[in-house]
Amino acid sequence: MAGFGIARLARGVWSTMVQVHREKATGMLEFELRELENAFALLVLGGFAGLPSPPSAIAIELLPHLERELSVMMSRSDFAQDPLGALAGMLEID
Repeated sequence: MAGFGIARLARGVWSTMVQVHREKATGMLEFELRELENAFALLVLGGFAGLPSPPSAIAIELLPHLERELSVMMSRSDFAQDPLGALAGMLEID
């Protein structure tokens, strides 16, 4: 009887460990995706930061893929004059 309890406990520990590792992996993938999106936006809109820009025709074709990045850029420019508001936005304080 005691063997069944230990086996059940071991399965529970194992499933918890698997779930924790999956969540960590998912978090790392989400972070990498955000960083790749930032790099993509910097490559396409690099002219704003002093980097060489791609040809205009290519940049215009890629603009629909940058909709989210442009909205983030606009919201950050709104917060540029209000650093306390930016901090409240990052901490999700309403």
